[in-house]
Amino acid sequence: MTRLLIAFSASAVIIGGVTGLPAPAEAQESSIADIVVFGNDPCPRSTDDQIVVCRRVPESYRYRLPEAYRPSGTRQQKQAWASKAKSLETVGATGINSCSPVGPGGFTGCLTQVIKQARQENRERNQEGVVPEPQ
Repeated sequence: MTRLLIAFSASAVIIGGVTGLPAPAEAQESSIADIVVFGNDPCPRSTDDQIVVCRRVPESYRYRLPEAYRPSGTRQQKQAWASKAKSLETVGATGINSCSPVGPGGFTGCLTQVIKQARQENRERNQEGVVPEPQ
């Protein structure tokens, strides 16, 4: 009986001590503002009802697209429609330097076409892992 009374009184003291602690910062009325600051720009001061957290980035990032809006995916998915449409320019081409089996001298453009395609693939392979430099 004595042990039970001691256990109850100890738990009452612990519960009373926990409820007497101040509320954590998240439960209070203040709000947190996360601000991006570029270069040497000053960070705004915190007020009584608002906490200001500044994240400083280099000045060269000021006019860049935010990472959430930057195009993502493979190089083929990011390719512009204009360059995709450029391949349609040679559709139906026949004759000299056309690389087609139709017309006289149609075979003469095949080597040129293969060389251009190999150079383009090599350029894309080299640029695939390169990150664009900030301006």
